[in-house]
Amino acid sequence: MNIYDKKILLVDDNRELLVMIEDTLRRNGYIDIVTAENVKEATECFEKEKPEMAILDIMLPDGDGFTLFRKFRESSNLPILFLSAKDEDNDRLFGLGLGADDYITKPFLSQELVLRVGAILRRTYARQEEEKKEESFCLGSRVISFAEGTVRTGGQEVALTAKELILLKKLYENRGRIVTFDALCNAAWQDSYYGYENTLMVHIRHLREKIEEDPSHPQWLLTARGLGYRLVKGRE
Repeated sequence: MNIYDKKILLVDDNRELLVMIEDTLRRNGYIDIVTAENVKEATECFEKEKPEMAILDIMLPDGDGFTLFRKFRESSNLPILFLSAKDEDNDRLFGLGLGADDYITKPFLSQELVLRVGAILRRTYARQEEEKKEESFCLGSRVISFAEGTVRTGGQEVALTAKELILLKKLYENRGRIVTFDALCNAAWQDSYYGYENTLMVHIRHLREKIEEDPSHPQWLLTARGLGYRLVKGRE
């Protein structure tokens, strides 16, 4: 993960401070920075540039950073750090209470701001990358994406049906362990195995056709006779 290519929006009505912060961030490796000096400019910049982090001054000539925060969070979960000339607990607590990621009081050390920005970006985007990893996994040459509901291999992509996706998720959550017929039917149809024997078998066959090299001799989705099915952890 490269935090230095994340787009950062700086908002402050003090032009001298704005330039200083931008220069500091650029000297420390941040390459994509956009600036605004009031609420109107910040709103337009946010809609046009789609920043991945915002640093907001609280007191602005046509409004305040708290209002901007609320507006940004209507459509984005980007991390936000507040800047303020006020050293008052109420402002700090109010900003953090809104859901801000951090708060720093002017005057501040340039390196402190750099360290806080880096910590926020790593915390936010490392978590998102981990979540993305959990949304997909590999079975041999095939890449299964839960988020997209697809199986990709050799430049080709096939879609999973809704029931196939539910069954595969249940098997993946218990990878390496037997998932009983009842557990699978409960996940897919909120019912017991009775009456769904053939239906489940058909869905498993279709799943194998999409995730196995040779569906007639499966190596990933195995049958546990009389019990259920098991998605293996690796080649067996």
